[in-house]
Amino acid sequence: MPSETIVPTTNPKTLDAWIKLLDGTHLPVPCHSHDRVKTAIADSRRSLRDIAEVMQDSPALVLSVMREANRHTHASIAEPAENLEVALNRLGLARVESLVERLPTAPVNEIPLALRQLQMISQHASQQASGMFASRLARLWQDIHWGSLLFLAPLWPLALTHPQLLEEWELRVVHRGEPAPKVERELFGVRLLGLCQTLAEFWRLPTWVTQGYHLLQEERRLLVKVMHIARDHKSPLRQQQHLDADPALRRWLNHPANTVLLANGLALASQHAWTGTHIQRWQQLIALYLQVPLEDVQGQSHQQAAQSARKHALEEVFHPAQMLLWPWDTCYVPRGMQQAGTPDTKALGDWRKFCTELLSEPSPFSNAMHLTGYARDALQACGMKRILLLMSDKTQSFLRVHQLAGIPAQAANLTVPVTQSKLLQRLLAQSAQLRLTPQNHAQFSALLPASLRALFRGEHLLLRSLSNNGKVVMVLMADQGGGPFSEVSVQAFAKTAQCLERALATFSNRSA
Repeated sequence: MPSETIVPTTNPKTLDAWIKLLDGTHLPVPCHSHDRVKTAIADSRRSLRDIAEVMQDSPALVLSVMREANRHTHASIAEPAENLEVALNRLGLARVESLVERLPTAPVNEIPLALRQLQMISQHASQQASGMFASRLARLWQDIHWGSLLFLAPLWPLALTHPQLLEEWELRVVHRGEPAPKVERELFGVRLLGLCQTLAEFWRLPTWVTQGYHLLQEERRLLVKVMHIARDHKSPLRQQQHLDADPALRRWLNHPANTVLLANGLALASQHAWTGTHIQRWQQLIALYLQVPLEDVQGQSHQQAAQSARKHALEEVFHPAQMLLWPWDTCYVPRGMQQAGTPDTKALGDWRKFCTELLSEPSPFSNAMHLTGYARDALQACGMKRILLLMSDKTQSFLRVHQLAGIPAQAANLTVPVTQSKLLQRLLAQSAQLRLTPQNHAQFSALLPASLRALFRGEHLLLRSLSNNGKVVMVLMADQGGGPFSEVSVQAFAKTAQCLERALATFSNRSA
């Protein structure tokens, strides 16, 4: 009996492997930003500060310039450039112009949505930092502004190469409340904060960026301590007494580098809701840091969010300022938890054509792969995003992948022993359909082999076994990205399975 084949994965699982991959990833720059920057550099009337302001519309371009400026300080005693203006001065406009010419470009709508979303959060954080802290720490405004923009930069290449991993992390950790260490070990093989800090240090990003990651990992006890003090925001006198009693904690809290972390914490929390304990913790902490009433911080954060939306809002990209117009207790629902949309008229028309072809007599198909390929295309047309067609061997001892879509190509080599799964055994006993939902997912997913669970992460899944001449020969698995199904797509899935079952019968009897 064959053993279960472990599908190789392209995802790195060690810190060194992730650093090598992410460091070698080239982030695309929007075409319009690229053109504006080239024009600004070529204009002799522009100062370095003017050019830096033009560049900030493209976080990817800012990161490239900062990395290039700091790349050559590894072997020297020179300190890394802490802001973009210093980086431009260090490189000189000729080298900057050459660098900009080499950067990959793309129209905005062709840049992956996950990357655009994450960079928008960075721009929002930078806006919050400038509005909240820069006027009070005027001499440090550049360090605050650029440090806040670049704090999440280690995640940008990850959003380009593995957007589905970040989306699943958000879904499971932020919205479902699963433990972050467990989820991150499973998805990435390493802790995300450690990966971000290591990459930030490797790129020699501004010191305040790496200090923020150090704080989140090595100084969590102090962070929790000040968060407890910040909760007592209705009694400023009592807060001050706590800080006066612990001068070391007060000095730690008041460090200007903390502004970078505070701004990013606020920007990330506001992505999900403007109410609730998560964002309130950051707003209370900022109020304690600035020694102002909580209501002032909340009002200011709303104003800065609206300002950021006016500057950085993009089509398809969700900005938290949108929620300020919604009912006050509204939370953002990520794509993985939104019900899938109903297939449009054209897609359903294509689905009907594929099904009509499957029902044709005599069978128009030259071989089984030709036939199941039409079934796979029909499932895609009716809205299924991840599809697996598994064919049983003659003894029903194991299943092998026959067709797939929306799943890593390595899964084509997957072999699944039926004896290792009670659920597969039930499906192979007779034709049946099973729909996994959040209510029954834990019960039934535990009965699936780990290799199949890994391919269909999410709480919504359809399984269907198909018979031919009284014997189950195939199992279909499909979902719409792991989120709630469109009911129209569920009905079309069942109809497609019926058409495929008839097509298999017609095909097997073609020479009779």
